[in-house]
Amino acid sequence: MNWGIFEGLLSGVNKYSTAFGRIWLSLVFIFRVLVYLVTAERVWSDDHKDFDCDTRQPGCSNVCFDEFFPVSHVRLWALQLILVTCPSLLVVMHVAYREAREKKHQEAAGKNGGRLYPDPGKKRGGLWWTYVCSLVFKAGVDAAFLYVFHSFYPKYTLPRVVRCHVAPCPNTVDCFISKPTEKNIFTLFMVIMAVVCIVLNLVELAYLVNKRYRECLLVRKARATGLGHRRDWATASSKQDDLRLGDLIFLGSDAPPPLSPDHPRDHVNKTIL
Repeated sequence: MNWGIFEGLLSGVNKYSTAFGRIWLSLVFIFRVLVYLVTAERVWSDDHKDFDCDTRQPGCSNVCFDEFFPVSHVRLWALQLILVTCPSLLVVMHVAYREAREKKHQEAAGKNGGRLYPDPGKKRGGLWWTYVCSLVFKAGVDAAFLYVFHSFYPKYTLPRVVRCHVAPCPNTVDCFISKPTEKNIFTLFMVIMAVVCIVLNLVELAYLVNKRYRECLLVRKARATGLGHRRDWATASSKQDDLRLGDLIFLGSDAPPPLSPDHPRDHVNKTIL
């Protein structure tokens, strides 16, 4: 594995994430990925080999193992971690796309051509939607895998002994699982970490939506204030125009002007040029 590329991807994801996203990233890659790579694979490495049944019937132990362990824990966790981390990489790819587009625009339009994105890494427009969708997808994947684990292994625990009566076993046989206590500890640990990650995703989602909602309210309030100032200015201008019309001096006309009800006058001096 190229750890330089891996470090670059992690730094990119960390750069464009919120505070909640950075906490989520630390939990995933320290308490889930590293625990999976260092410990979980070793604990489940002898899963099938040490699955013993009290019978010598050929094939009985194999079918019993498949009956109670349709999918291995480590393979489910591997698929889960891949699906959970991919959306964060899509955010980094979206930012890279915006930076490349901004660079092409600068080369084509020059320095005076303006900018397509004031800040390519700022979560606005399509990048905001990409980030929000990634949060929903990550929370949904973790929730779906928790449901799958609970369906395969009720209460997320493994019994010490399982009873099997499927063919070709001659009768009901007892099968013993290797290291059930240790496996239960790691299973519960991974389940708790998945639940914590789901909570962090939902909290970050609520934070982003609330922040965006407040920004929209401020923009609407600013627009309403600007519109009100324009209306006041227009009203004041129309009043000034009315006063000017009332104070006009009619030149070269013998007919008296109409009197204003607010400012009654006896006569208007006539001036002849």
